Amino acid sequence: MNQNVNDDEIGTSADSLDLSPRPVSPRQQRKRRPWPAIIVLLLVVATGGIVLTKFLTSAIDYYCNVDEIGAKSGCEAGRRLRIQGVVDEGSIENDGVTTKFTMSFGGESLPVTYDGDPGGIFKECIPVVVHGILTEGVFLGDRVEVKHSNDYKADNPDRVENEALTAEGTACSQ
Repeated sequence: MNQNVNDDEIGTSADSLDLSPRPVSPRQQRKRRPWPAIIVLLLVVATGGIVLTKFLTSAIDYYCNVDEIGAKSGCEAGRRLRIQGVVDEGSIENDGVTTKFTMSFGGESLPVTYDGDPGGIFKECIPVVVHGILTEGVFLGDRVEVKHSNDYKADNPDRVENEALTAEGTACSQ
């Protein structure tokens, strides 16, 4: 090729170059929406909402005393609860797989079935808080918390020094 071609031979020159925008056809004027990105964003938001809802509903355990079951709002059967009471004397039965006992508070008793051995210092006549679900009149516990120090007593005098709890505790001989 001959590189000594001047601008006149090509038919264009720097002065005759048209830089104005070309008219846009209606087909080109329509903007393309980023549908894949929108779909991914909606899926992420929906998944986040579901996870958040599940987390919040499982994180809320209503705190009830045994005598508040069915009497206090939020202390109904079928929902996740934390129930406080005193383990009744002579009520603990452990078959190696489950531990069954009754707990009392305010003159009311509740049978509890716990999958496993609560271990630790769990015994009769002590205040406990059991986490689980009440179904068909039996509380199915999956976690047992035992009052084990005077720090708890000092920090929560309204829970431990309650007259109903003290009355239940004195019924047991330790």
